Amino acid sequence: MEFNLDSKSKEDQPFKKACEHVLEEMNGDFVGLALQNREGPDICWHYAAGNRNDKYKRITVRYGKGIAGRVISTGAPMKIEGFPNNIHGKALDYPIMLAENLSCAFAVPIQFKGVPKGVLLVGKRTAQPISESDQHKILDAAKKLEKELNSSI
Repeated sequence: MEFNLDSKSKEDQPFKKACEHVLEEMNGDFVGLALQNREGPDICWHYAAGNRNDKYKRITVRYGKGIAGRVISTGAPMKIEGFPNNIHGKALDYPIMLAENLSCAFAVPIQFKGVPKGVLLVGKRTAQPISESDQHKILDAAKKLEKELNSSI
């Protein structure tokens, strides 16, 4: 399931705009969209809004590793608060948190044909956790992205 997404192409503008829209809607600092490659277990961050640099574009994690890999492998949302103190494993296992200097994050799976193949992550650089109401908004945004992905690919 290769998502040959390039933020410069017209077909991919909805995904970039979706990240920007989620950032505007949420009380967050960073929004990222990661997708699993068609070949192999690797997962890459394709889009971001509120990013401080372009490091996210160079981050690749394996299935089951990092936030994106864990969310895709479990098919369940993941919440991180007080990073790097309240985590399982090492801080280096969370490259997106390190690259964007995030303290809290909420990541949800994005399904492609009923299988988790992507992740929508909203993060904050402050210690304030992501609220329940924002978590519901993130889940809703992921559902909209799923529809967009499933209709465009």
